Amino acid sequence: MNVHEGTKRESQGSRLTVLRQSTLSTVCIYVVFMLVGAGVGWLVGLLADWLVTLPWAPLQGPAELVASIPAPWLPTAGAVTGLALGLVAQHEQLVIRLSYDRVVLTCKGRERKFPRDAVAAVFRDGKQLVLLGHDGGELTRQECDLDVGRVADAFTVHNYVWADVDPHQDEFRRWVPDTPGLPEGANAILKARQESLEKKGPSHADVWELRGELDRLGVVVRDEKRRQYWRTFQKSGPAVE
Repeated sequence: MNVHEGTKRESQGSRLTVLRQSTLSTVCIYVVFMLVGAGVGWLVGLLADWLVTLPWAPLQGPAELVASIPAPWLPTAGAVTGLALGLVAQHEQLVIRLSYDRVVLTCKGRERKFPRDAVAAVFRDGKQLVLLGHDGGELTRQECDLDVGRVADAFTVHNYVWADVDPHQDEFRRWVPDTPGLPEGANAILKARQESLEKKGPSHADVWELRGELDRLGVVVRDEKRRQYWRTFQKSGPAVE
């Protein structure tokens, strides 16, 4: 997606760069969700009208109720629902604020600050932005739909180390049950996390929460097609302000 890059001066005179979706992209998200919602509402009305003509069809009661709703209301309700979903999607988009002394990431209403001295390198892993600490651990891993070229340029301009690939990518090993060499308790966490990954509708919250548990043990995990790959690092102190 396009990135809107705004630059202003902070009171101390240092430059702040803000990376977020452009206004046009945001408007497009709302329009698409509203159109899809209106279309779904219209189709639901057509389906209800058809079902009430079939005495043998199931769900006659709900179909009759929906068919009794005046025609314009269903597409309107669908559009409003689509707008609400668009607001949720916008709320979940990552916003990056960069200065020479810190990185601030805001997503889903949560703001996380990382001092510049704690960030060893930054890279993009698929659709995820990763900040690495000097101990080799991941300070954070965030979903990021922003244009990778502009994100890389912004970090580089502020003198952060941008890596085209994960500097530790050769250290990862595929996890299998009871893998040796892991810290105590890590295998149990990885097993629980694998179960969440393999579910038809995996719990996103569980997967990310268990990633945090592994980080506290000094284990970095990455996912590829519901397979887990891991590496260890020597855990140092927290780097989030």
